[in-house]
Amino acid sequence: MHQVTVLHRDEDCIVVDKPSGMVVHPGLANDAVDLLRVVRSIAARRVFPAHRLDRGASGCVVFALHEAAASALGRAFAEGRVEKRYLALTRGHPPEEGVIEHPIERVPGGPKVPAVTRYRRLGVAGRYALVEAVPVTGRLHQIRRHLKHLSCPLIGDVKYGKGEHNRLFRTEYGLHRLALHALELCFPHPRDGALLTVRAPVTGELESCLGALGLRDAVPA
Repeated sequence: MHQVTVLHRDEDCIVVDKPSGMVVHPGLANDAVDLLRVVRSIAARRVFPAHRLDRGASGCVVFALHEAAASALGRAFAEGRVEKRYLALTRGHPPEEGVIEHPIERVPGGPKVPAVTRYRRLGVAGRYALVEAVPVTGRLHQIRRHLKHLSCPLIGDVKYGKGEHNRLFRTEYGLHRLALHALELCFPHPRDGALLTVRAPVTGELESCLGALGLRDAVPA
């Protein structure tokens, strides 16, 4: 079973570091293991996922531990009071910083709606770049699609990326995953509204890859 690390836990919520390759909800995937069931086992109680994270991505995911907390977290996400900070390794160099405004559908096949992502370039290595992305809205595959819109697709992205670069990173750097990590989550605590910031360290294949590229020190402290 995938190792799931608890980053924060109190009587109202639990934040965990989702491994790459694990789905958050059972859904249509019908995987033998999913994050919801793993966290339910860790917490030994019913849990309520407050948001989603792509299967291929890793990092911070928060679950409420009771219905009142689930309602409070749901409102915070819906009202844009949650900041999610991601690391993405791209093929190509985006500008040093900027805002991407490019419509994306909320669900597959749905109408396109406004979508906004702030970003800044943290470092470069040859043809590749490490990017910090902060989605202002929450749309389907938003960061992956927005960076592709800049002609800087993510490494390891089989849907929106480039196969030759994905293969190169598998063979040269041992990276067999999507290069997207939810580094930090900042949200109002469901009990008193005080801001809580939780960080998931970069580990495993992604950390090794960034080290080999000389980009490990570019990760924000």
